[in-house]
Amino acid sequence: MDNFKKLHLITFLIFTSFLTAQVTGVVKDENGEALADVNIYFESSTQGTTSNSKGKFEIQQKTESQQAVLVFQYLGFKTQKVNLDFTAEIKPLEIVLLEEEYSLEDVVITENDEDPALAVIRRAIKNRKENRAKIEAFEADFYSKALWEAKDVPEKIMGQEVGDFDGALDSTRSGVIYLSETVSKIKFKAPSDFYEYIEASKVSGDDNGFSWNNAEDFNNSFYNNTVYFNVEMISPIANYAFNYYDYRLDGVFYSDFGHLVNRIEVISKRENDRTFDGFVYIVEDTGELFGVELSTNGKRTQIPPLEKITFVQNFNFDETRELFYVKTQSFNFKWMIFGFGGEGKFIGYYNNYNFNPDFKAKTFTNEIITFAENANKKDSLFWEQNRPIPLVNLEVEDYQKKDSIQELRQSKTYLDSIDAEDNKFRVFDVITGYSWKNSYKKRSAGYGGLIGGINFNTVQGWNVKTDFYYRQKDEQNSFREFWDLTANVNYGFSDEQLRGSLNFRKRFNFFSKSYLSFSAGLEAKQINNTNPISERIATVAATFAERNFLKLYDQLYARAYYSQEILNGLNASISLAAEKRTPLLNSTTSTVWVSKSPGFSSNDPFFPEDETSLSFEEHQMFVSQLNLRYNFGQKYISRPDGKYTINNNKFPTLYLTYRKGFGSDVSEYDFDRLSFSVNQNVNLKNVGNLAYSVNTGTFFGNDAMALVDFKHFAGNETYVGTTSNYINRFNLLGYYDYSTTEDYMHAHIEHNFKGWILNKIPLINKLNYNLIVGAKTLQVNHRDSYNELSIGIDNLGFGKFRFLRLDYVKPYQNGWQSGGVIFGLKFLNLL
Repeated sequence: MDNFKKLHLITFLIFTSFLTAQVTGVVKDENGEALADVNIYFESSTQGTTSNSKGKFEIQQKTESQQAVLVFQYLGFKTQKVNLDFTAEIKPLEIVLLEEEYSLEDVVITENDEDPALAVIRRAIKNRKENRAKIEAFEADFYSKALWEAKDVPEKIMGQEVGDFDGALDSTRSGVIYLSETVSKIKFKAPSDFYEYIEASKVSGDDNGFSWNNAEDFNNSFYNNTVYFNVEMISPIANYAFNYYDYRLDGVFYSDFGHLVNRIEVISKRENDRTFDGFVYIVEDTGELFGVELSTNGKRTQIPPLEKITFVQNFNFDETRELFYVKTQSFNFKWMIFGFGGEGKFIGYYNNYNFNPDFKAKTFTNEIITFAENANKKDSLFWEQNRPIPLVNLEVEDYQKKDSIQELRQSKTYLDSIDAEDNKFRVFDVITGYSWKNSYKKRSAGYGGLIGGINFNTVQGWNVKTDFYYRQKDEQNSFREFWDLTANVNYGFSDEQLRGSLNFRKRFNFFSKSYLSFSAGLEAKQINNTNPISERIATVAATFAERNFLKLYDQLYARAYYSQEILNGLNASISLAAEKRTPLLNSTTSTVWVSKSPGFSSNDPFFPEDETSLSFEEHQMFVSQLNLRYNFGQKYISRPDGKYTINNNKFPTLYLTYRKGFGSDVSEYDFDRLSFSVNQNVNLKNVGNLAYSVNTGTFFGNDAMALVDFKHFAGNETYVGTTSNYINRFNLLGYYDYSTTEDYMHAHIEHNFKGWILNKIPLINKLNYNLIVGAKTLQVNHRDSYNELSIGIDNLGFGKFRFLRLDYVKPYQNGWQSGGVIFGLKFLNLL
């Protein structure tokens, strides 16, 4: 054989030994309906794909063999295998899957005639931990896609323009609001170590964007007692599952590997429990999961707009290791609010598993997700080669449409034309506010209007407040890097005093979160620096109940502030201010509507009957403050545009503050205060959430102090709550009852049972309320302690709007005191 022929043969052998075979086709059922999310893989391999919503699929394989077997597996249908010969042309396949034939002939009924499903579920629960532990570690390729559609969106909601979501909505006010994909490599080590390296990220209509969907979102296992989805949902094979579910054996069948699989219907005992309905597929002998098809809704997850959420998990079987592993996970959802809605889908696909990875010592750290620097710059060829699930026409069209729209909408001509329309000044803007923007240069300015800034207090009388701003954002038009200049103006009609402030802020980056601000001005500040009552609530109390809870003083100041994350989880901030503090008197005691007892009090909280009493002596001083905050075990995501932290409720957060007042022209007003606090929100799975906080502090170096520098506590005299929980707040404590310059300690604990108790009570369980219990204590040297016990109901409201809470509070202070009801208006915190 001459050299040319040898070279030709060697080239042919090399080429064919790494032949890339591509197979395409469509999967349907017997009625010709497309089947989405069919598990498609090469036999004896972890490589595969899945069908899209139109049933279409594409799969490539580098193979040394000229033959292969392609397997089609789908829950509820018989597995089908297709023999492939790569030496011949492979035409697009049209696969018709037949529905699984479930049999009950071989099922043994017990003497008590209980449903056979119960024995299977007991076995699955008994073997739950053992089955979960079969996969000790793995590496895998991962692909995810998120799609969110909206339909019939109104042009206005409550009078506010909705817009077209940057061109996403068509003439029918419908369209794809969000479409994104990721390609990544993931690593896992039991019990919970996890790391993901995202190689590629694509967001429709944003070529600088990074997708938020990732493998961590899909890292849920029904082998755990609970699965988190806003609340902890109860797994059908949890240790305590029989308290929540009934079961019925729907049928049995044999898998392709000879496993007897039970198809068991899961039925929630109560409609508002944190549970699912649907089917689980469980292997007879081992109790392993073969597949999951479960649904829930917005009531159960306490996300009211969600109408239905469906979770699907498909498992493959590894013959060598004799274990089942997740191949695809997805959840579909439908939502409806304000009379319009839509649907969406998240799907995650795992490929090329390696169950014997060689992890290095520092493979797993607090950094759980990393993006490649150019993750959002991959071209169409990359996506065609690495996207395991073909796009449907809707997705293709959305990418094409938004890519073209993006190019148009980023042009100076287009942005200037839009700005010209939006920047028009209208007569009512004087009242409602006005905004101006230069979108091309990422600049904006505005005026806050008057509607939200009209309030009443006895120091200023009726007063009006508004604000102005000028802002420059980064190239992505985000707040990750920005600077702005804001001004606030406040005029009191009774005291005829004009007050205002000017503030400059700059964030340098979103990695260390370095942030700098300078501010100066004259402001009327609350003497209680915890700001326990809002101006809006104080206005209502003064005008309708003739109670002036707001106690104010004037602060003329210049302040500098800087903050930064020093180490992962450790944040530090420092500030220095020069302040002139001036006590104030009431300028009006005139009633607004009607006179009510006990009427207005003076502006001195310690001498409410003396209208001439000043709460402190006017003085000047410097005030510096150092704050440290440490989050134990803080997990985070590293993206090219910044660092994003993830809440970790396994550990508490610590706070340390040192505050110093010095250089006062009233020398005895100088002071030092050191305080420490710890808080945590503990996830107790099916039992609910437990939140606690412990705070302590001490003063030193002070002879006497101005009232504004006392340690004040967040009390409440209005019987109205405006926060989602009452940690660090006392519900019936007077705003200045325990204000002190001595050592102090206060602790709070609150447990939200999230339906664990009320959902088990007949009739009440129809309401989907949450029971909350709490306890608080306040200790100050040489004084009787103040304590509160409370019991309340949360998740109150109407239909999908549940922003109300009701608590009964009983105080104890050297004996039980009169209790009271707190009306929680959580929506006020959103205004």
